[in-house]
Amino acid sequence: MKKIIGLLLVLALVGCSTTNVAGQKKMENTKETKKIVVAHRGASGYLPEHSMAAKSMAYAMGADYIEQDVVMTKDDKLVVLHDHYLDRVTNVATAYPNRKREDGRYYAIDFTLKEIKGLKMTEGFNVKDGKTVAGFPERFPIWKSTFKVHTLAEEIELIQGLNKSTGKNIGIYPEIKAPWFHRNEGKDISVAVLKVLKKYGYTKKSDLVYLQCFDPNEVVRLKTELLPKFGMDVKLIQLIAETSWNETMVYEGGKAVPYDYDWMFEDGGMEKISQYADGIGPWKPMLVTNESTKDHLVITNMVSDAHKFGMEVHPYTFRLDEGRIPAYASDFEDMLDIFYNEVGVDGVFTDFTDKAVNFLNK
Repeated sequence: MKKIIGLLLVLALVGCSTTNVAGQKKMENTKETKKIVVAHRGASGYLPEHSMAAKSMAYAMGADYIEQDVVMTKDDKLVVLHDHYLDRVTNVATAYPNRKREDGRYYAIDFTLKEIKGLKMTEGFNVKDGKTVAGFPERFPIWKSTFKVHTLAEEIELIQGLNKSTGKNIGIYPEIKAPWFHRNEGKDISVAVLKVLKKYGYTKKSDLVYLQCFDPNEVVRLKTELLPKFGMDVKLIQLIAETSWNETMVYEGGKAVPYDYDWMFEDGGMEKISQYADGIGPWKPMLVTNESTKDHLVITNMVSDAHKFGMEVHPYTFRLDEGRIPAYASDFEDMLDIFYNEVGVDGVFTDFTDKAVNFLNK
């Protein structure tokens, strides 16, 4: 009898062990397919975009990755700004009224890091009738408190420092801004970015970094030339724009003309991108068209095609400001539900980190 009881106990223990292994594998698989939240320019729905304060807040809110848009200065430093000009988020126009170019813009590449760090930074604004008007009136008030432009290295040190002090492991999501412009100005921004990433330990696909860019020619160059040159192999994201936005330009006969993105929307487009990129970053109407209604979502094939060829999909930009929630969604949470669960995206870029994190944690 004792032998039978002992045998039953052994079988029970083996059963428990097998269940735990299966459960562990299931958890590992869940972790591998975990949907992510990318803090778009930090917690920019609450604090000025790309400010250190916005990055710290996004970290505290539980973002999986924090985005850095990167441009170069006159003295070859990398600063975190959404645009390669300064006049939308700083007081450069009043501090240096004679330093604008013929198009009226004040380009970061015409200023040294010291000059840029001496500027006041604020919430994004436009100038109308000589007055500054906030791009998002309900957000942090313009010209209040004190914010400064910082370098890519400084932000990485902030995030890595927080990783150490909190025990978390939050990733970075840098974007190489307008490499075509920088190269035409005699600066190789991609090389500069890779040097910083390598210095701070981001060198392989398993590292918590996605490197994104709108310029397809540059993403191909990164994949085939620059990453091998530096002994690196990080995840590359092809951002997708509408040709009409003039987001990427190519020089033909010394003249800049818009890059034609149309091939990305044709049959075979995702397969071509998958040959050099690990994922795509499309504008969300490219996934759910604006013709969609609450009763009838028109979902394109882009996500299914991207997944078919092993790519991740991280659309932009999810905002809850007035007029920013499409008519087919009841509210911000419903919009997230549509994209995460019905469309099947792998992550989203959002200005409201906490809202997306809370949604996924439900």
